[in-house]
Amino acid sequence: MSELFDRIDALVASRSPLPPPAERKRLRQAHGLTLDEVASALDVRRATVSGWEAGKTEPRPPERDAYARMLKQLAELYPAPTNSAAPEQDTVVPETFTSEPAPAREVRTAAAPVSEAAATSATENTQTSAPVAPAPAAASRPARTARPSSASRRPVARKAAPAATAAGGTDPRFENGPLAVVDVDADGQVLAYCTGGLVLEVPAKSIPSLVEWTLKEAKLGAPKLSGPGKDADPLLVLTEAALERFGLPVALTDEERHAGRIPEGHKVIKQLVRAEWKLTKRGFGPWARIYRPAQGSERACVQLCIPSWNALDTRHWGEARQLPPAELARVLGMYASRVMTPRGSTAVTGLELMTALHPPTRASEPDADGKRHSEHNPGSLGKDPVDCAPCEAPDGHPLLKELPRFHVRGPAEKLFEEAYDWARPMTDAECLRRHLVGIDVNMAFAAGANGLNVGLGAPTHVTNPVFDPKLPGSWLVDLSHVDLSKVKVGKDKWADLDANLLPSPFTPKGERPEGPAWYATPTVAYAVELGYDVAPVEAYVRYENGRYLDGWYNRLRDAFLATMADLGVDADMAPADFLAAMDGYRSRDPELAIVVSAVKATVKGGLGKLRERPRGEGWRPGEPWRALSRPTWRPDIRAAVISRTRINLHRKIVKHAAFTGQYPVAVLSDCVVYAANGTSPLDFLPCRDGKPLPGGFKLGINPGLVKHEGTQSVLWGEEVRERFNAPELNLARYIKDGTVTDVDNGE
Repeated sequence: MSELFDRIDALVASRSPLPPPAERKRLRQAHGLTLDEVASALDVRRATVSGWEAGKTEPRPPERDAYARMLKQLAELYPAPTNSAAPEQDTVVPETFTSEPAPAREVRTAAAPVSEAAATSATENTQTSAPVAPAPAAASRPARTARPSSASRRPVARKAAPAATAAGGTDPRFENGPLAVVDVDADGQVLAYCTGGLVLEVPAKSIPSLVEWTLKEAKLGAPKLSGPGKDADPLLVLTEAALERFGLPVALTDEERHAGRIPEGHKVIKQLVRAEWKLTKRGFGPWARIYRPAQGSERACVQLCIPSWNALDTRHWGEARQLPPAELARVLGMYASRVMTPRGSTAVTGLELMTALHPPTRASEPDADGKRHSEHNPGSLGKDPVDCAPCEAPDGHPLLKELPRFHVRGPAEKLFEEAYDWARPMTDAECLRRHLVGIDVNMAFAAGANGLNVGLGAPTHVTNPVFDPKLPGSWLVDLSHVDLSKVKVGKDKWADLDANLLPSPFTPKGERPEGPAWYATPTVAYAVELGYDVAPVEAYVRYENGRYLDGWYNRLRDAFLATMADLGVDADMAPADFLAAMDGYRSRDPELAIVVSAVKATVKGGLGKLRERPRGEGWRPGEPWRALSRPTWRPDIRAAVISRTRINLHRKIVKHAAFTGQYPVAVLSDCVVYAANGTSPLDFLPCRDGKPLPGGFKLGINPGLVKHEGTQSVLWGEEVRERFNAPELNLARYIKDGTVTDVDNGE
């Protein structure tokens, strides 16, 4: 009988009555709940709850009964307004109470025209007024009055709570999140769209007063990522409407875009100067930083992001700049919470993340007088730049100014560790197969950084050294004797391979080296792993070293995996399920797909910044450029990561060839193309007892595992090579969609 009752209860729960979609949203917002909080409580995705509130979908058991229970309790706390049309036109904001109870009032008010000084004064008065805090959930509430409806439907908005207000479980200084998207609605009210659906009214009438409001009232920012580090400065994203409101151009002229900033004589910059605010050397550009010199430990700095000035590069952020303010706040907020608050482009942010996780200095132990001093933070790159080794220096570096002007350095003079760009003609047997299948390594360069020992200090020059695979550095050694036709693939286990069908692991183009050349430690270590002796002639080694990038890798890996899980791709899926989940994952939530792209761009861009080249500014070869003054200008670290990434890929290729007899047709960076009889990676990736080949390619979303990049026909590959008269055209470059726009020039 009890089972019968349980079935009846479940049947009733499956039809639990729910209020209309607009009322569901009103009740949630009235209690100050975010979509993320409701989704977490019900163990569903944020987009699922959003769909329920929009009326696009309806909850199903078992979540429906729990959702109905929550809404019923909220309805008792927040009765519907007497004006029944109000929920359909606008949303009632939760009431706030001062120290003395007051009748219900309209939180958001129309802004009357006031002077800049008056606006600043009003901001200060608000900041020093009596503390305001949301009433407890169980408190009785006075009757509500609906806000008057307007022609355009506005989001819920409330004024920023004073600094004295604490939020449960969050840093009270940053309770409104790391950033806000500033926009102007149809009625002329300036609004700041924060993460979690919160919208704040902004009283500022100018950029200086906007900065003041941000620092004093907005409660934006993020806690530091490392003990000795600094809290993240608040980020304001200005829409086109906000730019017009604050007197800034909606778009930059060609001259301004080339300079990367607006002119120094612009009226907004003059306003900042009068208010005693400063700009960094990069001026007022797409990622402007406005600050005052720090007073003790207190920072006064606000970062601006201006999408219409191309702050959000479409190569990395897709169509993010076209999103409505609330959706843009969600995308950038997700990135900020999982990676860090953007500090510029994804490349700049990737580099800043390294520093944030390993600050250059820390506070010392108290001295005899009880005072602490700044000292070097172990495991960091320090606060001062170090010179690279001559072989690690890119062309034009001051270390090379004595070289003849048009001298071209060869492998024995220059460290050249780059990603693969290799292809070969197909064999007759491969031409008889039907398909070309591309597989791509997930977060390949991040995986290459994981656990990698890199130099932390300056290099030491040594001659005729004994190679040490644990010692990071650059080694001049002859690896031309390494024969890929016979290599070690395990302890005391050798394999006979067709070396003509394999790329060399020692050069980006896959060509066998012809003599001594400079290599990073992982490349030389791989030659030893393959079973060959090495005898370096000289080296630049770094005795001060450590796994500097481990924390960086872990944070980016976690950000990537968490976002992919939100998109329905989990780390523990079976191969077939993984391939099915990856098919069309971007369309499930295009906004989260933007975050995935940005995270991956942060990896590659951050590593690229380690060897940033001159960017105009009248630079001439032999002269220093701005990036050289950074402790994070470290071409040796970049070379080591790329070296290890290329070696990791080659190791998998060799394992695959030794076990299956299959060889790659083309390799480009982290993409490998094989000829196969089927269209799926499952048609050629081997398994032992149902498990992937140890040390070989494995399907999965984790960094270092592979996904399906694309499939084309063998006839397609032969046709495009014949069309461009290029028998070694790198098909990996075009395998994704089959579109070939020009001859492959290796760029």
